[in-house]
Amino acid sequence: MSVVMDPKQAVLFDLDGTLVDTLRDIGAALNSALARHGLPLHDLDSLRRMVGWGVRQLVTQAVPASHGDQGTISALTAEVMDHYTRFPVVHSEPYPGIPELLTALRARRIPTAVLTNKPHPLALATVERLFPEHPFEVVLGDRPGVPHKPDPTAALSICEALGIAPAQALFVGDSEVDVQTAHNAGMACAAVVWGFRGEAELRQAGAEVLVQRAEQILELVAGRK
Repeated sequence: MSVVMDPKQAVLFDLDGTLVDTLRDIGAALNSALARHGLPLHDLDSLRRMVGWGVRQLVTQAVPASHGDQGTISALTAEVMDHYTRFPVVHSEPYPGIPELLTALRARRIPTAVLTNKPHPLALATVERLFPEHPFEVVLGDRPGVPHKPDPTAALSICEALGIAPAQALFVGDSEVDVQTAHNAGMACAAVVWGFRGEAELRQAGAEVLVQRAEQILELVAGRK
């Protein structure tokens, strides 16, 4: 992390792969649906490369081409959602240093928000279960009628709700989706290396800053290296 940026007035976080390791719960929901249809299952390594674009896109990538018709995709998506809604936080847990980071940001009166392509009710359930003591100003997941990341619409709406310009916000994520979202919204971006993508993928996506440890985000917010 060698880029110096202007001090920031708010931090927008992605959820899966950034604040929380949700891979095992996502995998359980996906593989449960695939198994019922006799389709090949996915291990965590293959799943890691598919998440980030929303549930329907995850299912689309997970099924063989021979089963990629829209009816099958819709049925599987509904089954994945049913399982995940019933078991949203079984194995999921915050990444090391994240609770402490959120506490430090709150102590500095830096507003925080969550923007994720996870369906909105599941995003709320995950945040409420794992961060009950941290008052995010806004939590937004995938909702009907609102384009999901990397479209900047939701990110810009968060800035409007917080009363800041996009350039005054730092967007923290773990994937090319998040890097593109930040760029599309005119925000600075910090890409964490502990999530669902590797450093090479993040650099290729155009990430200006790679974060190795959660506490480094405090330095970026303060405008330090």
